[in-house]
Amino acid sequence: MRTSQQLRNEMVKRQIENRGVRDGRVLQTFRNMPRDEFVPEDAKAWAYDDCPIPIGYNQTISQPYIVAFMAEALELSSDERILEIGTGSGYNAAVLSKLCREVYTIEIIPELAKRAEEAIEKQDIKNAFVRQGDGSLGWPEEAPFDAIILTAAPPKEIPIPLVIQLKQGGRLIAPVGEETQELALYIKQGISLVPYHLMPVRFVPMIGKIAKQATL
Repeated sequence: MRTSQQLRNEMVKRQIENRGVRDGRVLQTFRNMPRDEFVPEDAKAWAYDDCPIPIGYNQTISQPYIVAFMAEALELSSDERILEIGTGSGYNAAVLSKLCREVYTIEIIPELAKRAEEAIEKQDIKNAFVRQGDGSLGWPEEAPFDAIILTAAPPKEIPIPLVIQLKQGGRLIAPVGEETQELALYIKQGISLVPYHLMPVRFVPMIGKIAKQATL
């Protein structure tokens, strides 16, 4: 039987590196971070497969390639502070914690926030902070952030509080849309975000006060 380390090495080579991710820090982080520790017990057999995995409450942990692609696209440095919207399983926050100085991550579903915080603590990660709340409102008292990542899709546009909480020149990566979603990297210039479209994707929808208002 292959060990967790062997499965991680195979995942990185087959699903991530072979599909174009080249950042050495990102690749090494994925080799080191045990994805099986962030999925439900009945899904551990599929932890290293190239697919999203349900984690309950109509949420998923994204496929490894997408997590790696988004992390590489942000071009993170070790002295930056990151805001994540949609903690989910906690896996993405755990990955980001190895690529930057601090990660602030918000999960709207209380049960998932608690479970993610426990999973992150189990990995002895000290620089990732979990909050249960409405991610579309951001984390204003810790702003501004060097980069922001959304792991759930707002229906039409990036919520204004997140734009405000991003530093000038900062990067934000997010899927946007309902039936059709587009992953884009945004750069803040003045009061606006300049988008660079990356690929079509399928993420769970963002929920929360501002996301709901966007559909009115």
